[in-house]
Amino acid sequence: MERTSGVATNETPQLISAEKVEGTTVYNRSGEKLGSVDSVMIDKISGRVAYAVMSFGGFLGIGDRYHPLPWSVLDYDTNMDGYVVDLDKNMLKDAPSYEADDWESRDWRDLRSSDEWGRKIHDYYNVPPYWI
Repeated sequence: MERTSGVATNETPQLISAEKVEGTTVYNRSGEKLGSVDSVMIDKISGRVAYAVMSFGGFLGIGDRYHPLPWSVLDYDTNMDGYVVDLDKNMLKDAPSYEADDWESRDWRDLRSSDEWGRKIHDYYNVPPYWI
């Protein structure tokens, strides 16, 4: 593992720094670039990675929409040096998303309860919620 100022900054076969995940390209199965990981959301209680928030659709950060993808829908492909998902651009157009200034209107406080926003995300991608 690479070190900068005594801090691990790279990855091992099983671990990767969240800093390195952010900015990683997300592709669909046919190799089309969909966006890139803007941030990673981690459940404070369980320690599980809950979502990769992907930026999609903008140009140079203008007009981007942010899509919280359940972590379970992403597969890392070493050949592509990025994450691969079973989605296409048309599916993302209708997916749960928000704009940068819309972050506050999303209720991220307790996604482990019956929160409508959290369930909507998992239902859309047809995967069980990470907290189950």
